[in-house]
Amino acid sequence: MYFGGIDAHKSFLTVVIVDQDGNEVHRNRRVPIGDGGPLVATLEGYRPLEVVVETCPFWPWIYDRLEATDIGFHLAHASDLQAIARAKTKTDSIDAELLARMLATNLIPEAYPKPASQRELCYLVRHRATLVRDRTRCSNRIHNQLQQRGLQLPREKLLRTEGREWLETTAWSRLSPEQRETILGQLCLMDILSPMIEALDDRIKERALEHRVACLLQTIPGIGPYRSLLLVAEVLPISRFPSPESLVAYGGLAPTTRQSGTGAPRHGQLPRGANRWIRGELISAIPTHLRIAPESGLSRYYEVQKERLGWATARVAAARKLCRIIHAMLSTGEVWHS
Repeated sequence: MYFGGIDAHKSFLTVVIVDQDGNEVHRNRRVPIGDGGPLVATLEGYRPLEVVVETCPFWPWIYDRLEATDIGFHLAHASDLQAIARAKTKTDSIDAELLARMLATNLIPEAYPKPASQRELCYLVRHRATLVRDRTRCSNRIHNQLQQRGLQLPREKLLRTEGREWLETTAWSRLSPEQRETILGQLCLMDILSPMIEALDDRIKERALEHRVACLLQTIPGIGPYRSLLLVAEVLPISRFPSPESLVAYGGLAPTTRQSGTGAPRHGQLPRGANRWIRGELISAIPTHLRIAPESGLSRYYEVQKERLGWATARVAAARKLCRIIHAMLSTGEVWHS
């Protein structure tokens, strides 16, 4: 049995292979990328072989290239690789060797390598999220200029005809020439982004209709095509998560906990190192759910927590409960029951 560590860069790879006793059998500091052929050729002759790569922008093509071979692939969670991160002497060759030895001793903190089809869904929903974020920044810059002149416009009206008319009739005369140019520039960018977002929404609806799990998730009030497809891209296969709490932790909805000795555990803020896509969308789904299904069990749970802890903490608590519900739905295949 052989174990390989690969330290990946945009133009070359560093590869170190050790046997099951930890003896180094191969070291190549400059494997060119090409079409992946040089990597496969480097690994030829070492079977059975398992290789490991850190999470980085380059792992997908390595995974896709090795998937057609009999080489086992492992993806290591870079932020959890403390042995590499804290090493005083850090080179590509040392990193690759340490990865190989950690794999041989079963010490790799593994991440799930998403297959190409699932990554395509990630690209789609994240592209939309990026464009929406850019449009929101444009909107914020416009509101900043208006607020400097004591003008207020509800945020949702800026994308409507009545909002544009208000800018021309009421606000324009109170703005300086440079402020007008700034607002015109941001409106121009928003007019470019909005049709792109609408086109992506249409594509997302089509893809969500084609996916059985996305259709299942859309039975939840507050989960539409975009959120359902995002959850499909980030969560599947649900067998990765043996319990609802493991999905809650992966989604970053479980608060940090500290406990020592006989002291009581103390719960803190939500962790930073978690899947921000799941956390963000589930928390954002709660207000929509409350509006659509005010009498559901989840809505009643939110109201109880709101009385105890305030709306912000209650929203996170409700998102945590929704995450557990989603785990149950994906595990059993049952639709939403209010």
